[in-house]
Amino acid sequence: MVPVFVLRLIALSVLTILPAFLTTSCMRTEPSELDQLGTVDVTIAGRPFKLWIADDFDEQQRGLMFVTLEEMAPLSDGTQRGMVFVFDHERELSFWMKNTIIPLDIAYVDTDGTIVSTYTMMALDDRIGQYPSDSPARFAIEFNADVLSTVGVGPGDMIKLPDSLLSP
Repeated sequence: MVPVFVLRLIALSVLTILPAFLTTSCMRTEPSELDQLGTVDVTIAGRPFKLWIADDFDEQQRGLMFVTLEEMAPLSDGTQRGMVFVFDHERELSFWMKNTIIPLDIAYVDTDGTIVSTYTMMALDDRIGQYPSDSPARFAIEFNADVLSTVGVGPGDMIKLPDSLLSP
């Protein structure tokens, strides 16, 4: 029979080593598609954001599909992550969450930087037309769910977008 202190020592060893093993085995070993995108720094309600830029059709179709909470985690300095979808002109927009595995907030923004509508979108909600802009928008910005309410912005509020995004 194995003494209890030996069993405890084995259990303690496993509990100490297992988290390190799991973290290492789940780490990304190749670059993410997000790493290929440009980024832009934006301040919203006094808080910093780094947004990946989706400004072509393929990038917009892929969006944040399959992106994990870990990839969307704030940077070490507290800067929040997100993605800005840039369109060449204002129009009615509608997003869905096909293959998007985390819930997201979305803000539809017109050319002047006014938020025209917002939603918290459910993960994997593939119903087309579920999250439409209430009026024409030129940009859609996605964030982790509940970021917009935490920051305290909504329809009618302004987001100052860099001039680099405003050029057609």
